[in-house]
Amino acid sequence: MSTVGEERYGEWIAVRKDAGAAPHVAELVLDRPKAMNAVSSEVAARLAEACAALAADRDVRVTVLTSSNERAFCVGADLKERNSLTDAELGRHRPTARAAYTGVLELPMPTIAAVHGYALGGGFELALSCDLIVADPSAVVGLPEVSVGVIPGGGGTQLLPRRVGAARAAELIFSARRVEAAEARELGLVDVLTGAGEDRAEALALAARIAGNSPVGLRAAKRALRTGWGLDLRAGLEIEDAAWRTVAFSGDRTEGVAAFNEKRKPQWPGG
Repeated sequence: MSTVGEERYGEWIAVRKDAGAAPHVAELVLDRPKAMNAVSSEVAARLAEACAALAADRDVRVTVLTSSNERAFCVGADLKERNSLTDAELGRHRPTARAAYTGVLELPMPTIAAVHGYALGGGFELALSCDLIVADPSAVVGLPEVSVGVIPGGGGTQLLPRRVGAARAAELIFSARRVEAAEARELGLVDVLTGAGEDRAEALALAARIAGNSPVGLRAAKRALRTGWGLDLRAGLEIEDAAWRTVAFSGDRTEGVAAFNEKRKPQWPGG
C-alpha cells in the first residue's frame, strides 16, 4: 500500500523522502511482509533500481533501511523461489541478486539499517552493507548459508570480518549460528541496541542528526572510509587526502567556516 510522499519500486520496495519529518533523510523500505522480506529475483531487481535512484539524488544526505514486517528485518534469499530454479536459471539470477546488495553497499551517502526480528543470510548482508546498524532486543542475526549448502553471497564473507575480525567471522560463518541482540551488540555485529520496537525511530533520529552536517563532507568522509578499507596506512592517508581536497574547495567548506564564525546554523549549498 502506498503512502503520501512514497515512491514505489514494484510491489515490495518503497522509498520515503524526508522520513520521520527529517529533511534530507530517505527511508528505503523492505515491504514484502507476508514473506518476511525474502529476497526474490523481483525484490532484488527493484531494490537495485531504488538504490540507483537514491544514489543519483543529491538532496538525500542519509538513507535508513527499514522493514515493514514486525517479526523480521529480512530472512534472506527466497528459498522457495530458489528451490524451483534450474542451475541455468540460478546462474542467470546471480547478477540481479548481486546488484541489490551492491546497490545498498555503494550508496554514496551514510546509510543506517534499522533491524528487528530476523536478519539472516542475505538479510543480515543487507544490514552489513550499511554503515551503521541499529537493532532492538528482538533482533536475531547470522549468516547460516553453509547449513543449506551455499555460502554468503551478498558480501558477507568480506563485510563481516571487517566488522569483527577474521577469526570471529570464521566462527560465525562456519558454525552458521544465529546470534541474539545482546550478544550481537557485544560482538560488534550491531552498533546501537535500542528499547523494544524502537529501532526505526532511533535510526531515523540518528539519521536526522547526521543529515544536519555538510552533504559534501558526509559523502567524502564515507568515500574515504570505504575506499581506505584494507589498505596500508600510507595508501589510506592518500585516499583521505584526495577526499579532503574534494571538500576543502567546496561551497560547503566556505559556508561551514562562515557559519561557525558568525555563530549561526549552516545553510549547506551542497557543492
